[in-house]
Amino acid sequence: MTLGAPDPTRAVPLPLREQADVRDRWLTQRLLDLLPGLMDRTGIELWLVVGREYNEDPVLATLLPATWLSARRRTMLALHRSDDGVTAVAVSRYPVGQFLPAWSPDEAPTLPAEESQWAAVRRFVEQADPRRIGIDVSGTFALADGLSHTEHGLLVEALGPYAERLVSAEELAVGWLETRLPEEIRALHALNRLVHEVIDEAYSPAVIQVGTTTALDVAWWIRQRLHDLGVEPWFQPTVGLQRAGVPLVEERGTLLPAVPYDAVIEPGDLVHCDVGLASLGLKTDTQRNGYVLRPEEKGPPEGLRAALRTGNRMQDLTTAELTAGRTGNEVLAAARAAAAEEGIDADVYSHPVGVHGHGAGPAIGQWDQQDGVRGAGDYPVHPDTAYALELAVRRPVPEWDGQCVRMALEQGIALTQDGVEYLDGRQTELILIPG
Repeated sequence: MTLGAPDPTRAVPLPLREQADVRDRWLTQRLLDLLPGLMDRTGIELWLVVGREYNEDPVLATLLPATWLSARRRTMLALHRSDDGVTAVAVSRYPVGQFLPAWSPDEAPTLPAEESQWAAVRRFVEQADPRRIGIDVSGTFALADGLSHTEHGLLVEALGPYAERLVSAEELAVGWLETRLPEEIRALHALNRLVHEVIDEAYSPAVIQVGTTTALDVAWWIRQRLHDLGVEPWFQPTVGLQRAGVPLVEERGTLLPAVPYDAVIEPGDLVHCDVGLASLGLKTDTQRNGYVLRPEEKGPPEGLRAALRTGNRMQDLTTAELTAGRTGNEVLAAARAAAAEEGIDADVYSHPVGVHGHGAGPAIGQWDQQDGVRGAGDYPVHPDTAYALELAVRRPVPEWDGQCVRMALEQGIALTQDGVEYLDGRQTELILIPG
């Protein structure tokens, strides 16, 4: 079903009150349309999500109303798969949005509130009588490992014989976190557009005074600009330089730029940035490249343009292998094999992005793990998910006396039943920065 809501693509970022409205409507739709299928897929009949104030399960934040900025005291949510959908119940001192209340501390005034609360959880489990009770414990995904040691012990004690039915909800938690509604994907297009606009502005004479401005200055300008726009970065933006005469250096088996991060930007520099913002409960992760023109130049050297084209080709090779059912490691191996056939020197280190910047789901390499990622790389790709298509290619630049350049790219993409779509397009030309 589709629920009406303010259009998050109309103006980004939306005012906070409208953001809350959008997020709460999305939550309703996700509980109605996504969660039943995810519970069926993973065989979980009852999902218990438990968190205490200041020590919240990462999944818990995705189930709370937008006006709840954290858990309040101990918040316990029970999601029960029934014949007509999912019954969402809160065993909490305070009302939790659309979750049905299943406990009040006043119902057993002679008992300590904590004891009464756990007894209510036991009663609900007895009534539901599920065969498999999912809890957020995982040795592979930190985002699915949010049940603390203390809460786990208290839960086992409260459930008594029902504790034997506890199983890891890892696949359910990851599925819940990684799966995107069509409305969320449309919003990601808008959020990526905002990032691209900020990067374009950062690579302009309004920000970069060639010969004076440092790469670090630009990084801090980007962070301040995002803050002033009403969105926050989820990591410190970085800006790096490559230039003729400063070759790449080897680190952990790969070649990385060696120009200091606080170096002054000069004509002939290749400028690279890595930027991610947070809004509407979603994240972006983007890298783009610019070139500082020398006084006599009207465009970048052909060697740098060729490197970007090679990077785009590597994007094509990777997205061609990104199909539902394959594991992240299988996608990585196939993409690297295709690159080798074409003589492309590349690293692939793409990752899910959505609720979290480095999100739950299949890892498709890491910059220092090009033979596969144990655990997270073994998780399969699913449709209706979003990724940061992150990779780098290396090739010599004739205009730099054959010095190798590392062209690093990162672009948001969505994988739907129709295939891969780029979120607000991808970079195919270097951004020109007047020298």
